Amino acid sequence: MLAAEVALPPPRLESAFALERAIYERRSIREFTPDMLTLEQIGQLLWAAQGITDTVRGFRAAPSAGATYPLVLYIVIPDGIFRYIPEEHKLVRIREGDHRLALARAALNQPWVSSAAMSIVITARFERTTRRYGERGIRYVYMEAGHAAQNILLQAVALGLGSVPIGAFYDDEVQKVITCEEAPIYIVSVGHPR
Repeated sequence: MLAAEVALPPPRLESAFALERAIYERRSIREFTPDMLTLEQIGQLLWAAQGITDTVRGFRAAPSAGATYPLVLYIVIPDGIFRYIPEEHKLVRIREGDHRLALARAALNQPWVSSAAMSIVITARFERTTRRYGERGIRYVYMEAGHAAQNILLQAVALGLGSVPIGAFYDDEVQKVITCEEAPIYIVSVGHPR
């Protein structure tokens, strides 16, 4: 079992896998082996979504309107539910135990949510962006979630993993599973393709 706080390995900044290849090969994968992800893979996927890419200005891997960074990422793995802390590139446990089946139920019983090694739940604190941009900030938050999700999907391909983006879920049920206050926007399930 993972500790309550887990420092993730530093992200890899180069690979022989071309971005164009990842775009070409990206598909929604819904059948996974039971193999778990390594901390290196988990860290790389989370970094691709929201990792710090400029330590001086705090910029992240996905663009954010006015650098307001409203997104908060949670992962659901057999060891529990963890929140990603981009500033320290670490995980902090929120709940112990395997909640993948509960998350799948909240996602309209989509079986790949429970069979994937990990699901990344992208949530948002809308007020971080709407405070600056008013109602238009709502649109910006959804755009940012899309940027982060696409980065995850492409990074999964580059790592030889499969992934599937999920938009069909009951928001309140996902919040109960994750035990978060933020609004769930997107789920991306990731694992080793069958």
